[in-house]
Amino acid sequence: MESPLALYRRYRPETFAEVIGQAHVTEPLRVALANNRVNHAYLFSGPRGCGKTTSARILARALNCVQAPVADPCGECDSCRDLARGGPGSIDVIEIDAASHGGVDDARDLREKAFFAPVRSKYKVYIIDEAHMVTTQGFNALLKLVEEPPPHLRFIFATTEPDKVLPTIRSRTHHYPFRLIPPRLLSSYLSELCDKEGVTIDPAALPLVVRAGGGSARDTLSVLDQLLGGAGPAGVTHELAAGLLGYTPDTLLDEVVDAFAAGDGASVFAVVDKVVETGQDPRRFTEDLLRRLRDLVIVAAVPDAPATGLIDVSEDQGERLVAQAARFGAAELSRAADIAATGLTEMRGATAPRLLLELLCARILLPGADHATDGVMARLDRLEKRLTITGTPTPTAAAPAAPPAQDRPAPPPARPTPPDPAAQRPEPAPVDREPEPAAPAPPVAEPVPVAEAAPMAETPPVAEPAPAARAAAPESPATAPAGGLTLVDVRRLWPDIVDATKLRRRVAWMHLTQNCQVVAVDGQTLTLGFTNAGARDSFVNGGCDDVLRQAAIDVVGADWRIETIIDPGARADAPVVTTPATHAPDPAPEAAPETRRASDPESIAAARGAIQQTRSGDEPRADGPDWAAADADAHPDDVDADQQGMTTAELLQRELGAQMIEEIRHQ
Repeated sequence: MESPLALYRRYRPETFAEVIGQAHVTEPLRVALANNRVNHAYLFSGPRGCGKTTSARILARALNCVQAPVADPCGECDSCRDLARGGPGSIDVIEIDAASHGGVDDARDLREKAFFAPVRSKYKVYIIDEAHMVTTQGFNALLKLVEEPPPHLRFIFATTEPDKVLPTIRSRTHHYPFRLIPPRLLSSYLSELCDKEGVTIDPAALPLVVRAGGGSARDTLSVLDQLLGGAGPAGVTHELAAGLLGYTPDTLLDEVVDAFAAGDGASVFAVVDKVVETGQDPRRFTEDLLRRLRDLVIVAAVPDAPATGLIDVSEDQGERLVAQAARFGAAELSRAADIAATGLTEMRGATAPRLLLELLCARILLPGADHATDGVMARLDRLEKRLTITGTPTPTAAAPAAPPAQDRPAPPPARPTPPDPAAQRPEPAPVDREPEPAAPAPPVAEPVPVAEAAPMAETPPVAEPAPAARAAAPESPATAPAGGLTLVDVRRLWPDIVDATKLRRRVAWMHLTQNCQVVAVDGQTLTLGFTNAGARDSFVNGGCDDVLRQAAIDVVGADWRIETIIDPGARADAPVVTTPATHAPDPAPEAAPETRRASDPESIAAARGAIQQTRSGDEPRADGPDWAAADADAHPDDVDADQQGMTTAELLQRELGAQMIEEIRHQ
C-alpha cells in the first residue's frame, strides 16, 4: 500500500476561492480573468510557501479553460483535468525551475520554442519559478520576448526576491505581492484539515503549529503532517507539539515569569538549571521567554487582547497572561523584554549560552543596579505596584505639624544602636525609685509595647505603654494606614518585610522565619501566631515586635499594632504564657561597676543560660531558633551583634525586657 501524499500536495488549492490569506491578489486576478483583461506577463513575489506557484497554475488553468473568459476554471474540461491535483500536466503549460535553468543557453532555448503555437490549448504559458536565480545574461536574452511576445504566449514569474529580477523585465510585468498568512486564519484552516483527516488536535497545540510554520501555508502543513504522523489515540496534544517542535513548555515559562515578578532569584536560576539539565537549548528558551514577555507587554497595554484575538493563545493561557501582566509595570516589562532581546542577539554563535542566559536573568532581576532610564522606571513600577496594594494615606492620618523625627518610632532605649552603648545608656533604676530623666537628646517617641497576651486572671499583663508613649500616641501620625490591605496582600509582601528585619535585628528575623506566621490583619492590627509559648515570649520580651513594626512601616507603609498569639493549629494545648514581673532580674545600680563585661565568655554563657531557662522553663526548647547561628551570621548593623561593652545585667535586660517591665510598672 502506497503512502498518502503530503498534506500540502493533497490539499493544494485548485481555484482562487480556495487560496487563503491572499484575497488582495486573488480578487483582482479573478476580475481581470472575468473581464478578459489578462496581461501577457505577471510577477508573483512573496515569502516561500504562500501560494505563488499554486496561483500561477490556477491562472494557467483559467486561461486555457474552454469556458474562458472565466474567473475560476470549470474543472471539467481536458485542460482543467490535466492541470488539476494529481493530473498528468499539460504540454502547453511549461514550468521551469530557474535555479537549475537560469543560464543564457536555457533562455535562448526557451526563446526558440516560444514562437511555436500551443498544441491543445489557447495559450502557451511559461511558469518560471525562482525567477531571481536567472542570470543577467539570461534575462537579457528573454527581454525582447517578454516585451513583445506572440499573441499565444503568457509569462508568469514567481520569486521570493523581486529586487533581484532585472528591472527591465520587472517593468514589463504586472506585479502581485503575496503575503504571509495571518495566524488566526491559518489556525482555523488547520482545524478544518484535521476534521477532514479525522484526527483530534488540542486547541493549545494550534498556536505552536502556526508559529513553527511562520505564516507559510506549505511549511505549516508540513509541520502538521509530522504531528499527525506521530499522534496517538489522543490526537495531537500540546505536550506532543511542544516536545516534537522543541518549544519551552508553558509551565516552565509561567514559573520563570512568576519568579521574575516576585524577585525570587533562587527560583529563576533553578529554572535555568532545569532548562540545561533537561537538554533544552538555552537560545530557544530565551526566544520563548522573549515571546512571552512580548505577550505580557501587549496584555499590559490591552487587557482584553487574548479575548479579542490580538494575541493568538488558548483561553486558559490568556487568563494566565492577564494575571501575570498585572504583577508587573509597563516599564518593568519593557525593560525585561529589551534585556531578553539583547541577550538573544548575544547568544548567536556563543560558546557558553548558559552563562549568557544566567547573566540575562540577573540583569532582569536587578533593576536597582541599572542606573539608566529603564532601570529607574522599573523601580518606579515596583513602588507604584506596592502603593496599589497598600493603599494611600487618608487626609486625617497625618499631622502636618509633627517634625520628621516623630514620623518613625526610635528603637527602645534598652536596645541602643550607637557604637558605644554603655557610654550613652543611663544606669538602670532600682525597683523602688522613680525613673530618672533621660540624657539630653533629640526628642523621640517612646516605643509602645504592643504584644498583648490572652487575659489570664492569675497572671499580670506583659507590659503597658509608658506615659510618654501614651501622651504622644494621639498626636503621632501613622505613616500609612493599612487601608484596603487584605490578608492575601500582607502574605504577598511578607517576604519583603521579613527581609527588612534581617538588617535591623537578626534574632527577630530568625523568629519570623522559623517560629511564626501571619494569622490575621484587621485595620491597624497585625496578628502573628507562634508555634510555642517560649518563642512568643522571647519575641515580645526581646523587643522584636518593635523591629517588625518599623520594618512594616519602611516596606509597606502601614503602622501596625503587633499582636502575638499561640497558633492553635501548631499546638492546640499550648497555653498563652506571659512573663511575670517577678521573673525579671533586678540589678542594683551599686552592683553595676563590679559586674563583669559581656565580652567575658563565662558571663555570656551564664547570661544565655539564664535567658534560655527563663524563656522555655528549666530546659531549652528544641524548636526554638538557632541563637548561636544567628549571632555567628549577624549583620554588622544588627544590635545583637554588638555585645562589646555590655554587662550581664544589660544582656538579660535586653533579651528578657526585665528593666522595661519594672519601669512601666512604677510609672
